[in-house]
Amino acid sequence: MKIVKKELLLFCFIAACQLLQAQIKLPALVSDNMVLQQKAKVNLWGWAAPNEIIKIQLGWQTDLVETKADAKGNWKVEVSTPKADEKKYTITLQASNKITLNNVLLGEVWICSGQSNMFFPVGKQEGTWKTGVKNYEEEVKNANFPLIRLFTVMTVASEKPLDDVKGNWKECSPENVYDFSAVGYFFGRDLFQNIKTPIGLISTSWGGTKAEAWTSAKVLEENKDLVPILIENVQKEKQYYTDLEAYYTNLKNGTAAAELKKPKKTEENKYPYVLYNGMLHPIINYTMKGVIWYQGESNAEKALLYQTLFPAMVQNWRDNWKQGDFPFYYVQIAPHKGQNPYIREAQLLSLNKIKNSGMAVTTDVGNETNIHPIDKQTVGYRLSLIARAQTYNESKLAFSGPIYNHMEADKKQIKLFFDYAESGLSQKGDVLKEFEVAGEDKVFYPAVAKIKGKTVVVSSEKVNKPIAVRFAWKAVPDPNLFNAENLPASPFRTDNWENQK
Repeated sequence: MKIVKKELLLFCFIAACQLLQAQIKLPALVSDNMVLQQKAKVNLWGWAAPNEIIKIQLGWQTDLVETKADAKGNWKVEVSTPKADEKKYTITLQASNKITLNNVLLGEVWICSGQSNMFFPVGKQEGTWKTGVKNYEEEVKNANFPLIRLFTVMTVASEKPLDDVKGNWKECSPENVYDFSAVGYFFGRDLFQNIKTPIGLISTSWGGTKAEAWTSAKVLEENKDLVPILIENVQKEKQYYTDLEAYYTNLKNGTAAAELKKPKKTEENKYPYVLYNGMLHPIINYTMKGVIWYQGESNAEKALLYQTLFPAMVQNWRDNWKQGDFPFYYVQIAPHKGQNPYIREAQLLSLNKIKNSGMAVTTDVGNETNIHPIDKQTVGYRLSLIARAQTYNESKLAFSGPIYNHMEADKKQIKLFFDYAESGLSQKGDVLKEFEVAGEDKVFYPAVAKIKGKTVVVSSEKVNKPIAVRFAWKAVPDPNLFNAENLPASPFRTDNWENQK
């Protein structure tokens, strides 16, 4: 009898385990409080028992949606969403178990990604580089926007593509905004206040990271110009293990551990493709509107390579998201003593390489000694201007500062022409700064610069026949050229000399 009871208990235990494993499970992004992209075919997905039928009741329609898990238990289904309103919907999923998602909104979903200046939170965290934004106490206190939803992807690096992330959707409130991406929040807030539609913000960012960490291994391997990134990474790994072997050999030979320094691996987020695997691959099923990006500081030492890497990363995301050339708006890095003009040039040139892109210039809100400038309000606002104009078709809205177009040389002076200066140019201060000119000797001298309508005319007494111009071409420029709408001009150069970076 005891044996029978034990067998019965074992059978019940196994059956319970199988039932538990068979239950439908959802990824972290598909959860309470989420925002689904309006007027779109959005993905819902998850896991269940092999070949299990999942029935889904959407709060905005009466017809059931039905899908079936594949032989491995994976399932994904496209559902149609109507135009956004402010209603809070429920979604019910039924299989061997039942899941109800509550407080779901329809609206506009944006991905916020990059390195520390995107990660930089609204609130202050004592004893860290996270010093809080300008007037952070006031900003936090006023962050009551329940129709804005926030999701922060927990940082994780992975050698292999993951299927899920850790995190959860939260309503925007003083408590929840405190640790959220400041640039993401201010972008979303300004967008919400102008387009009057619920906003979902997914922050997936990590400080100190390079663009190659956010790019798949496949893309890096298939582009011969990017393969050196992988070679360099292997060389670092080899050196680490060589040093580690020497360390252990010294221990074996009797050297005291206290006399030795054990080698350490580079931080996990510094390696190629590990953040694509851990923090991007798991979210590419989530249907969204576009991406905002703030990164580049960690790639400044190889800015010329960034001209290839950055557009390749964006195309990688677009190919895998399968939403066409979705909007990709990014920040040109701010002035800082540790940066160089070549990385800003790489970002400027990327405007012509990346379709449906836009760039927010930040030369007037940087900090020479703090690589994390605290004026994130201006950055978010300028990104929102681009989105409002280019994605949401807000007519006659200026969204970019002057961008150099071409020049005309006339004896001792050069006339510069700009895009995004339809209403004219302006300057702050009495003297237009940061212009230089050079002649055939390629030596640059400070130039006298004057605004002439929609152009700038530059010259120097030391250059009889100027052939090249540079503007704000240094690590910490302090330019004062704007358009009539008070948006700053991007640094640029008309030459390609000394292009070794």
